Amino acid sequence: AALLSAALALCYSQLRTTDQGLQSARSAGPWPPGARASPWAEEEEEKPASWDGFSKGQELVPGGCRLICKRSALAHCVLRTFRKSVALSEPAPTSWFSGPHLQTLYQFMLPPGPGLQLARENLQLADNGLVALDWVVGPWVPSPQGVAGLYSSPPVLLVIPNSWGCLTRNVVQLCLLALEKGYYPVIFHRRGHQGCPLLNTQLQTFGDPSDLKEAVTYIRFRQPAAPLFLVSEGSGSALLLSYLGECGSSSYATGAACISPVLRCREWFEAGLPWLYERAFLLHQKITLSRYATALEDIVDTDKLFMSRSLREFEEALFCGTKNLPISWDTYWDDNDPLRDVDEAAVPVLCICSADDPVRGPPGQTLPTKLFQNNPYFFLLLSRYGGHCGFLREDSSPAWSHEATLEYFQALTEFFRSEERVKGLSRHRSSFLAGRRRRFTLQKREVAPTSPRLEEMFSWKRSYTK
Repeated sequence: AALLSAALALCYSQLRTTDQGLQSARSAGPWPPGARASPWAEEEEEKPASWDGFSKGQELVPGGCRLICKRSALAHCVLRTFRKSVALSEPAPTSWFSGPHLQTLYQFMLPPGPGLQLARENLQLADNGLVALDWVVGPWVPSPQGVAGLYSSPPVLLVIPNSWGCLTRNVVQLCLLALEKGYYPVIFHRRGHQGCPLLNTQLQTFGDPSDLKEAVTYIRFRQPAAPLFLVSEGSGSALLLSYLGECGSSSYATGAACISPVLRCREWFEAGLPWLYERAFLLHQKITLSRYATALEDIVDTDKLFMSRSLREFEEALFCGTKNLPISWDTYWDDNDPLRDVDEAAVPVLCICSADDPVRGPPGQTLPTKLFQNNPYFFLLLSRYGGHCGFLREDSSPAWSHEATLEYFQALTEFFRSEERVKGLSRHRSSFLAGRRRRFTLQKREVAPTSPRLEEMFSWKRSYTK
C-alpha cells in the first residue's frame, strides 16, 4: 500500500509538471516558416550540459528520436530502416501519458497478464547449478510474418530479463510480438529466479556470463540451423554485454538489442536510485532470497544481507563480503563491469534509451558517448520520452521499442544477406576472369592487360564496419 501511494504521488507530480510544460509550449507559438522543427530544442536550451556528448555522430529519425552511431555501411542501413520505421512514425505522446514515472511503473507494478504458453526446461550447469529456459510455444500464430520467411527455420529470440528476475509486462509483450513475427522466443532465468531452484550456493554475479554461455550452447545444440538474436531488459543488459564481450566472434549471435540498458553499472550502484525504485527493487531481491536464507548462512552474513538499505549494500553483502573468499568493491567491478571487454564484441548491438529514464539517470552522465560514436557495432536510439522500459503509446499497442527492435533485426538479416550476395558475385566473377586468363594463356594469345578499374570493381570486398 505504501509503494502504491508513493507511485500515485509520483504520477500526480509528473502530471502537473507535464501540463505546465505543455502550456509553455503552446504559448511559445508555432515554429517559424522554413525552420526544421525539433522536439529537442526546448530541452537543449534548458539543459545543454546533458547533451554535450551527443553532438557528434547523431542523426534525426521520426518520433523525435536520435540515432547516435559511427558512420558505416551498416549504420546507413540501420538509419534508412528507422527513417522508414512504422514504430517510430507514430507521433510521440504529448499528454500526461508521457510521464516517465507513469511509463516505468506501468511496466513494473502491473501484473504481466495472461497470454504466454511456456514450456520450461531446467538446464543443469557444469557446477551442478540450475538455470531455466522458458520456451514460448503459444499462442500459436497460423501465418507468421516478418523475418521468419528469410530462413529455413524460425530464428530464436533469447530474452534476458532484468537482473532482479522480474517478469514484466515488457518481456511478455515482446515475446508475444516476436511470436507473431515468426520468431521462436525463449526467456532466460538465472539461478533462483522465477521458480528456478537454487541447488547450490553459487549465485550468479551481476556481470558473469558463464551461465548464459552454457545456455546459448544448449540452444545452439537444440536449434542448430536457426539464427540467434538476443534482447535484454534494463539491468539485464550487463549480462548480455558481458557475454558479447567475452565471446567475441564466437557468440553465435546474429544481432543484439538492449532496451533501457544500464551501462555504467558501478556508478549506477554507487549513486543510488530514486527512493521508490531503490526500495522496490531491494525488497524484491530480499523476498527472492529469503527462501534460501538457511543455505546462504554458510557463505554470507545473512543478517547484514537482509538488513541492507540500498542496492549497493545488498550487492556488497552478497558477493563481496563472503565468508570463504571476501573481495573488495573495486575487485568485484573489475570482473563484473559489462563494458570491460566491449571492444571485443563482434555483433551489432542496438541500445534503445529515453532521455527521461528515472532509473538510469540523465543520458549525458550515464551513457558512454564514445562507445556509440567510435565503435561501429554499437547504435544508440535515444528518444525524448519512454521512462525506464516503458516506451508506451496512447493506444493499447505494444511498446514501440519492441517493434523497433524487431525492425532492426530484420534490417540486419537483409543487410547480411545482401553482403553475402555481393561477395559471392565478386568471387564468382573473379574466378570467371581467372579461368579466361588461364585459357587464353594455354592458347598463347596476346591479350590486353586487365583494366585497373575493372579489376578493382570485381575484386573489392565491402565491410559493414568500415
